[in-house]
Amino acid sequence: MEILWLSLAYGLGMLVKQLKLPSLIGYLIAGMVLSFFGVEDDQGLLHQIGHYGVIFLLFTVGLHLRIKNIVRSEVFGAGSIHLIISAAIFWGISVAFGFTVIEALIIGVLLGFSSTVLAAKTLEARGELGAFHARVSIGILILQDLVAITVLALTGGGAPNVWSFALLALPLLRPVLIRLLSASGHEDLQLLFGLILAMGTASLFDVLGLSSELGALVAGALLSGTDQSDELSHKLWSLKEAFLVGFFLEVGLAGLPQLNDLIFAGTLLLVLPLKAALFFFLLIAFKLRSRNSFMVTITLSSFSEFTLIAGMVAASAGFIPDSIIIVFALLTAVSYTINAPFAAQANQLWKKFEDKLIPFERDVKHPGQQVANLGGAQYLIIGMGQAGVAAYDYLKQREYRVTGMDVDPARLEVNLKARRRVVYGDAQDSELWETIDLTGVKSIMLAIPNPDTKIQATQLLRENGYVEDIYALTMRDEEHQALKEAGANAVCLPLTQAGQKLAELSITDDIHGSMSLDVQFTNIQPSV
Repeated sequence: MEILWLSLAYGLGMLVKQLKLPSLIGYLIAGMVLSFFGVEDDQGLLHQIGHYGVIFLLFTVGLHLRIKNIVRSEVFGAGSIHLIISAAIFWGISVAFGFTVIEALIIGVLLGFSSTVLAAKTLEARGELGAFHARVSIGILILQDLVAITVLALTGGGAPNVWSFALLALPLLRPVLIRLLSASGHEDLQLLFGLILAMGTASLFDVLGLSSELGALVAGALLSGTDQSDELSHKLWSLKEAFLVGFFLEVGLAGLPQLNDLIFAGTLLLVLPLKAALFFFLLIAFKLRSRNSFMVTITLSSFSEFTLIAGMVAASAGFIPDSIIIVFALLTAVSYTINAPFAAQANQLWKKFEDKLIPFERDVKHPGQQVANLGGAQYLIIGMGQAGVAAYDYLKQREYRVTGMDVDPARLEVNLKARRRVVYGDAQDSELWETIDLTGVKSIMLAIPNPDTKIQATQLLRENGYVEDIYALTMRDEEHQALKEAGANAVCLPLTQAGQKLAELSITDDIHGSMSLDVQFTNIQPSV
């Protein structure tokens, strides 16, 4: 029977994906279809699978927990005020629909959250996870997640065991856990260690009368800030996604909405544009540039999967009616449907509304201010990863004046420690290329992994009058053609060129006799 449930979830997930919508909408619909035909989770299998999905989700949230990113004024200030105001609005609407004051308070707080999963996916798809606006978005989401965990802990039922105070000593285990994570390597043992830590800590909290979800978050936080935490999070991402299918199916099985549920959900959905506008103007008030405020607003304009997660726990403990879960599911699915296409076209939308939104910008020094001068550089390398660093060092060794640019502060810090001249800059920000001084820059090299970012950066450079050479690092033929059409006058295809070099060396061996392998490969020069 379970294979039929999963097959239906896959089919509907595939269908909504073709419409360029998040697949979890298909999973929710699949659950509702199963509910319509009277299917129930009698064995509790979906509940168990979904629970593990939530545990892994919160563990990955903990892995990204950085207190310094949350205490920034634009994150804590704007995020807290937004949550308070939006919760108050949703509380008032809930009271008007007949919910008690306490029920309405829980509902209002839960509806103030934005989707962490949707935001992470769209930012990753646009290649912007390291951008300033992405860091603000993720910081606000983490703040909301912490509030969600608080709701989970308060509504999870049960009383803490007297031994729960011993959990305060968990931070003392951080050095040991980090050493174990490092010793696990980079393959299956690393993943297994993460699963054991997430599930073990969740079970420990549950035994001691605390929320298992809180335990998973704490487990992740114990490893946050390490080199391996991002790698572990990446490994867990797909596993977490698979297990969350069970959670969304279970939510769908809660049943079909009644007329009153539809009216309530429709009323709440009308508040979504107000929720978005509130984000924009609060971030402007906290000195962000209009573009960054707009990008954060687009990223966070949705309802959250945490609304469903915390709502399920609160409903099971009797704090809110079970019927509200159907409303939460509808709101989440519809808001995802609305937000997904806007988020995918965020940069294009900004260009369209730029003239109307910039006047709202405050005339102050903005957080995340970009560089306006490259210090007389002859060459600019955008993207200071492995390829960008190789290009930088190659030029620097030959005493050319070169500057690197990147959007990721962590990467900038690494390069600054290596005594490379690097500056912060978002290549997709039109304002950067409108204000930056490119006088004397003979060529610009794009060593950015995301294809769309490279294409848009090339277009912006050409639109703002840069006429010198633009070289781009690319891997696929179709990307090669798109970059040429955007205005890049030369690109390189490393894998193609590496294969050609191997063939060239083989021919050289045939003609001139055998050469040592070491000598052959030291002749291969970087392409960028």
